[in-house]
Amino acid sequence: MRVLTTETLASAINYSPEYSHMGDDESSYLAEHILNFFGYSDRIIDNVLHPEDRDTFYMLEDAGLMETEREETTLYDGREWRIHYWLLKIAEIQRRTDAGPKYAPEDLEPSVYDEIP
Repeated sequence: MRVLTTETLASAINYSPEYSHMGDDESSYLAEHILNFFGYSDRIIDNVLHPEDRDTFYMLEDAGLMETEREETTLYDGREWRIHYWLLKIAEIQRRTDAGPKYAPEDLEPSVYDEIP
């Protein structure tokens, strides 16, 4: 298994249609920001995230680069406790990086907003 680097994640972000508008600097910053949460692990607990970061994680989940996981445990008093995790889809990230872009950004359909002065 290859190590997930900032460059690898940034490339996978750039090659995702949802993030085709991002420049290299932006995707590198986003990749570094995301990887700083994970450290040497491929999953983190949801409680450490601020709402803005959680929104970013949801956007990456929609792009297919992350997923969520839930664990339930019973507390001593009998209540159920749910723990939510975020996981990096390392195989998908590396697959996208190896495959390269599947389209050129200029091949995207024009936006209605492109015509507004």
